[in-house]
Amino acid sequence: MENTAKKGLLAVSFGTSVNETRKKTIDAIEADLGAAFPDHTLYRAWTSGKIIKKLAKRDNIRIDTVSEAMERMIADGVRQVVVQPTHVINGIENEQMIGDVRKFQDRLEKIAFGAPLLTSEEDSAAVIRAVMEEFPKLPEEEALVFMGHGTTHYANAVYVALDGKFKDLGYPNVFLGTVEAYPSMETLLKLVRACGVRKVTLAPFMVVAGDHARNDMSGEEKDSWRSRFETAGFQVECMLKGLGEYKGIRDLYVRHVREAVSSKS
Repeated sequence: MENTAKKGLLAVSFGTSVNETRKKTIDAIEADLGAAFPDHTLYRAWTSGKIIKKLAKRDNIRIDTVSEAMERMIADGVRQVVVQPTHVINGIENEQMIGDVRKFQDRLEKIAFGAPLLTSEEDSAAVIRAVMEEFPKLPEEEALVFMGHGTTHYANAVYVALDGKFKDLGYPNVFLGTVEAYPSMETLLKLVRACGVRKVTLAPFMVVAGDHARNDMSGEEKDSWRSRFETAGFQVECMLKGLGEYKGIRDLYVRHVREAVSSKS
């Protein structure tokens, strides 16, 4: 007999206070998820309390926390929940989110979790393909430098591994660093200098091109990545395009939901 329990799909993001990039990234990911799973009612939650409060005060926009979204789904009669984070790695934010959701498992028939963006080797290859479609012919005298967020969590090793995989897949002049961990800006400068390029294109390796991309990466301040590369003698171009704007990235999130839906757990 077919199970007719009401199904919910909860898209969980860190969030952003930059509405322009939210529309191109988080909203676009959620639209693709909703279109791919029409038998699930789509819900949204953000994990950054600071950004949630900022939007409520500045724009009068109300975003649920994970716990609030779970309560909302249960009140709406949802009994089976699939949770898909838009997080890049399985770090602190993702672990906290899973813990918040698990508190509701006794009140639901089933909870399934989709994987963060970079979870498997297959994911890494798919992500590289998706972002490099934007740069089909990177000249030998140019480097492409992605800015990831970084974390003190051990999952930060994913960034180091992905940097190596870029090289392994034939992109020797592509580098991936982080704002808050390793590889750092200092490491990137040494590596980019060593490859002998004259021009550097900076791009965010974050779902949204938010404050980090606009300030830490491309800002005019002397400690921004842009300023530091320029001071080091490189010609610098910045591309403010979050990962959520790449169709291949959104497709990967859809695939992760599909895998979660078909899981037996």
